[in-house]
Amino acid sequence: MKLSMMISYSGDFKADVDKVVELEKAGLDMVWVPEAYSFDAVSQMGYLAAKTDTIEIGSAILNVFSRTATCMAQTAAGLDFVSDGRFTLGLGASGPQVIEGFHGMPYEKPMPRIRDYINVCRMTMKREKVVYDGPTVQVPLPDGEGTGMGKPLKLINHPVRDTVPIFWASLMGLSVKNTAEHADGWIPIFFDPEKFHNVWGDDIKAGTAKRDAALAPLQISAGGMVAIGEELVGEKADAILDHSRPNVALYTGGMGARDKNFYNTILQKYGYVDEAIAIQDNYLAGEKEKAASLVPAQMLRDTNLIGPKSFVKERLAAYSEAGVTHLTVNAVGKDQVETIETLKSLLP
Repeated sequence: MKLSMMISYSGDFKADVDKVVELEKAGLDMVWVPEAYSFDAVSQMGYLAAKTDTIEIGSAILNVFSRTATCMAQTAAGLDFVSDGRFTLGLGASGPQVIEGFHGMPYEKPMPRIRDYINVCRMTMKREKVVYDGPTVQVPLPDGEGTGMGKPLKLINHPVRDTVPIFWASLMGLSVKNTAEHADGWIPIFFDPEKFHNVWGDDIKAGTAKRDAALAPLQISAGGMVAIGEELVGEKADAILDHSRPNVALYTGGMGARDKNFYNTILQKYGYVDEAIAIQDNYLAGEKEKAASLVPAQMLRDTNLIGPKSFVKERLAAYSEAGVTHLTVNAVGKDQVETIETLKSLLP
C-alpha cells in the first residue's frame, strides 16, 4: 500500500511544496494535486516535479471539459517527462457549476467523455496516429466540419513511458462501473472500507467482469484525516474528527441540487438516510453550523484514522482488505512528519 496525501487547492502552494519535500523524506510515496477553479494544477505539478526526487505526482483531478483529449495526453506525457516517470493522470468530470459557470462549457455526457479521454490519452502516449471517433471526441474533425484540412497526427516526442496510470474520480452508477472496466485506478470520496460495497459494490463487480485482461487490477486511492496517539480515544478523538464536519456538510448539503447531490446519496446508502436529509435541509436553508452538527459521528470515525496505534493498524488492515492501494491521508497535528513516519511503519 502506497502512502499519499492531497494538497489544498486554496492554500499557500509554495508552503505546501516545502511540506511535501519534508514528507518525501519521511516516506510519503505520492502527492495528489487538485485544481477546481483555483490555480491550474499542471504548472503546480511541474513545480513539484522540480522540487522533489522520488515522490509520485498525481492530478486529482483535471476535468475533461477545459482541455481537449489530445491536450490532456500532451500534458500527461509532458509531466511524466519532467518528473522522470513519476506522473499519474487523475481525471474527473467536476460539476456543472464549475464547467458551465467557470469554463463556459456545456456539462454534457460526462461519463462517455471521460471514457473517450482515457482512450485518446492511451493511444497518444503510444505515439499512434490519433484517429478516434467516440460519442464526445472526434479526431480529426469529421468531414464537413472545420476547414477540412485536418489530418491524423501523432505525438512528436517520445514519452518516458508509453502509458501513465489513469485514475478516474467517479461517484455513482455507470461512472463507477466504467471506472472498474476502463481505468487503472479509482478515486472515491467518503470511503468506508467496511460499507463501501453498499454504495459501489455492484457497479465495481459489473465493471470488473468486463475489464480487459491486459489491464492490471483496479487500484483505489482512499483515506481521510490521520492522527496517531494513545490519548486519542473517546472525546479527544471526536474533537479532532469534528474539524471535518463543515467539509462533509458542504458536500452532502450544498454540492448539487436537492435531488441531484451524489454525496448525499452516498451518505444515505451508508445507512444515514434521516441524517443526510436533515443535513441538506439545514444547509440549503443557510443553517450551515446546524448542518455540520448533524454529520454522523460514526461516519466520521469510519472514514478517518484517528486513534492509538493499535486502532489505526486495525483500520489500515480494513483498507487493505477493501482493496485500497493508495492510502490518501491528511495528517493533522503539530508534527506531520512524525505522523507520516509512524503511519508508514504501520502499513500492511
